[in-house]
Amino acid sequence: MATRVPASERTSQRIRELLSDLPSEDLSEVMRLGMRKIVEEALEAEVSDALGRGYYERGSEPGRGYRNGTRTGRVKTAEGAIEFSAPQVADRTEPYRSRIREQLGQRTQALEELAVEMYARGLSTRDIESIFRDEAGQPMLSRTAVSEVTERLWAEYESFATRDLSEFAVVYFFVDGIAERLRTGQQREAVLCAWGICADGAKVLLHLAPGTKEDTESCRAFFQDLKRRGLPDPLLVVTDGAPGLIRAVEECFPRSHRQRCLAHRSRNLQSKVPEAEWPEFRGHAKACYEAPSLEMARALRQGVVDRYAKSLPAAIACFEDDFEACIAHLRFPIAHRKVIRTTNLLERLFVEERRRTKIIPNFFHGERPVLKLMYAALIRGAERWRRIHMSVFEARQVDAIRHQLNEEHRRRNVPPSRSSEAKSPSHVSSKIRT
Repeated sequence: MATRVPASERTSQRIRELLSDLPSEDLSEVMRLGMRKIVEEALEAEVSDALGRGYYERGSEPGRGYRNGTRTGRVKTAEGAIEFSAPQVADRTEPYRSRIREQLGQRTQALEELAVEMYARGLSTRDIESIFRDEAGQPMLSRTAVSEVTERLWAEYESFATRDLSEFAVVYFFVDGIAERLRTGQQREAVLCAWGICADGAKVLLHLAPGTKEDTESCRAFFQDLKRRGLPDPLLVVTDGAPGLIRAVEECFPRSHRQRCLAHRSRNLQSKVPEAEWPEFRGHAKACYEAPSLEMARALRQGVVDRYAKSLPAAIACFEDDFEACIAHLRFPIAHRKVIRTTNLLERLFVEERRRTKIIPNFFHGERPVLKLMYAALIRGAERWRRIHMSVFEARQVDAIRHQLNEEHRRRNVPPSRSSEAKSPSHVSSKIRT
């Protein structure tokens, strides 16, 4: 007898039973049943339209079919998977297909994806809940549901932070950090971020992880994690002037050249030069850093030192510090130099990320929510990156540099042969006796 009653009526009866004596633990079940009732009523109304008659009405036009029981369906929502009974139709000229049922999963998925995107752009769960309301003002996604949906970002981040990196033939490697308040009431801590340019010119975001601070130990652990996951030694590593970061680069990437970010160096120099003299000094420094060759850069460097050594000693000390790392990009193809001499691409992403976290400054405190939002902002920014052009000639230049670095590394690490060792005193004396 129960099968002669519409599924939505049976669901309504179950809701009434729960509401008559409702323990607190059954509240979630009532919500699930309410959603199920809405779905079942919509499906039954759709079948009535297709057959041309209501549930208890008899008679039908030939070929329009008749109701033939129900089949269990399932729809995934932010409240969890919800089962429902979908009416079946038989004896139709054309097979019956429910458009509502086809779109249920798509609509739910679209809503949830939109909620994730809105969260990634800095909206709180309260904001998203207030936006997702129907015409009657009822929430389409509760705050709890939104929180569960946005947890997808954490799952995505965990997958990103553990993926295999051996597929990326990284030529140019960039690393920088941004200070974030990962723990409420404590000082800001560094979150390290790395990206690279591959042999085909594609740019890829490689890693994002808390580093506590940009000291050698934290940076070394960051790089070792990348190498453990298959990152090959790049040809060039670009960093700012953090001493711990530089030491970790030299330890972990012995086959790589190191480039000092010229945007950071320019800001260092500007702080040590009077405002009136800065345009002229900047022009001379820029001529060194962007010289046609290493030899020309070194020659121009001496001219700058001779010109300003007495009047601007602090600026000259800064200018000469780590100078070879400032001009390392001159070893590489000319067309690539503008891209590989700074960490500006990451700097622009950090500005966008900071703009989003500032929207709700008290909400994003804590390592997990901060990393989740940073990842969302950075990975979406990385999707818009344009690859650099890598011609056949430039690829050959890159291969030649790689071969040279490998040879230099091999020579540094091959123990001296016996033939090149200094002769021992006993060996010398035996020859004299002979």
